[in-house]
Amino acid sequence: MMTSYKNLALACVLTAASAVAPASALTFGTPAPEFTGIEKWLNSDPLTMQQLKGKVVLVDFWTYTCINCVNTLPYVKAWHQKYQQQGLAVVGVHTPEFPHERSTDNVKTAMKRFDIRYPVAQDNRYATWEAFGNRYWPAVYLFDKNGKLAYSHFGEGSYAQTEAKIQQLLAEPGPR
Repeated sequence: MMTSYKNLALACVLTAASAVAPASALTFGTPAPEFTGIEKWLNSDPLTMQQLKGKVVLVDFWTYTCINCVNTLPYVKAWHQKYQQQGLAVVGVHTPEFPHERSTDNVKTAMKRFDIRYPVAQDNRYATWEAFGNRYWPAVYLFDKNGKLAYSHFGEGSYAQTEAKIQQLLAEPGPR
């Protein structure tokens, strides 16, 4: 069983790296791209980055069959629960790796299984993925209260560093 998880994890990274060439990689300090081409919003009405200005925004690109994504979910969920009252907005962007992951019912089932309560945008056409210049599952992007990219991390790990950055951004003054 361990071998299949390793193969699945490798598939997540390799497929992500070759599936869609990034339109342009985000650089630190650049404004957040808008959510675009979203087929369906789950756990929320449609959101825009403009609406979220004034909050620290964590955007998590994931897909429910990627073991690396599944392994990061407890951290993303904990940050949502711990910091949402302090001004953190977590938005999951579910971008499918395989055709069956395009099914809204399958995404809803996975969200229920993983107890995901924050908003999830279903990005079946990779439009938001491309707007971010993303290449990996999982990928975390943190935007400050002014809507500027302040941090990103790809893959598993660096959880303490990510949380420290969340805390730092929440402590900063509001939008200028």
